[in-house]
Amino acid sequence: MEFDKIKNKGQARLFRNDVLESMTKTHPIVIYSMYFPVIIFMLYYGVSYKGLTPGYEFLLFLAGALLWSIFEYVMHRYLFHMIAESKRARKFVYTLHGVHHEYPRDKERLFMPPVPSLIVACILFSIMYFIMGSTTLCFFPGFLFGYIMYGSMHFAIHAFAPPRFLKALWRNHHLHHYKAPDKGYGVSSVMWDVVFKTVPRREEE
Repeated sequence: MEFDKIKNKGQARLFRNDVLESMTKTHPIVIYSMYFPVIIFMLYYGVSYKGLTPGYEFLLFLAGALLWSIFEYVMHRYLFHMIAESKRARKFVYTLHGVHHEYPRDKERLFMPPVPSLIVACILFSIMYFIMGSTTLCFFPGFLFGYIMYGSMHFAIHAFAPPRFLKALWRNHHLHHYKAPDKGYGVSSVMWDVVFKTVPRREEE
């Protein structure tokens, strides 16, 4: 994740090809229109055709959202910020996440773009279905909802001033970007930063 300095204006170009470049950007509405129908359909299908009760669905939904929160933390800490040795690996890390650290206010790169997002979602759903069977129809919507909340929070943190009751999240993420990139990995929650002791210190503020 190598770059000269953080730039609060502008946008990086990742690919020379215009089509590939356009596929690295998205807007929250695109992601919402992709995943909210999937969430609703899976929950409906689980109750109507798989005999899952609403109460059981609700619990599995919450469990899926909780799994997302730890998944978010682990991916951000160990994949997005992994130490890359080779030139190809450094390019991968930069494209995956480094570009966001160089241009943190680029609103078109605050959600994962649709194509890679769908590929990852399909892989994760397949793994979960192999392990959990039809209960995945309740569990995976919670996981997806957690992702949407994470992406929405991430977009809001970089685009808007913080509401009073969420100032801690804004503070932690901005410290992660500008002062302490080795801390503050949680975006939608500080819970796992507290658990794993990676909350940015007050003196770094």
